[in-house]
Amino acid sequence: MYYRSLFPRDLFAEFDRLQRELQQTFDPNQSIRGLTRGFPALNVGGTPKAVDIYAFAPGIDPATLDVQLVKGMLTIAGERKAEAVPEKATRHIDERFAGRFRRVVSLPDDVDPSAIEAQYRDGVLHVRIQRKQEAQPRRITIQ
Repeated sequence: MYYRSLFPRDLFAEFDRLQRELQQTFDPNQSIRGLTRGFPALNVGGTPKAVDIYAFAPGIDPATLDVQLVKGMLTIAGERKAEAVPEKATRHIDERFAGRFRRVVSLPDDVDPSAIEAQYRDGVLHVRIQRKQEAQPRRITIQ
């Protein structure tokens, strides 16, 4: 659909919109929810004291997850088994991911690789990596 706006548009915003449309056109991993980024979905954030990574992986046995930190790269890997389908059944919609997966997150230089902890609860893997002590904010007293 082509339309002309009565208001001037930001040229860079228009380029961004065109790029998204091109990516959607040629992306083989489209779903009804839009562009698929990968499995498991990730939220990555941080505080002055730690970096937090949340991987949303429901239905995964935590014993089968492989979490590694090597040279500033956090890797989350595993496999989700496909559900058995009765022999005469027909699937009309199959949106649940099954198979091997691997996500890699590049971490900042100030994380402490010896201070990492991971928990899996209610389908969410939470990995917390503490920042190095010298990277912690500290108050300087004025004399």
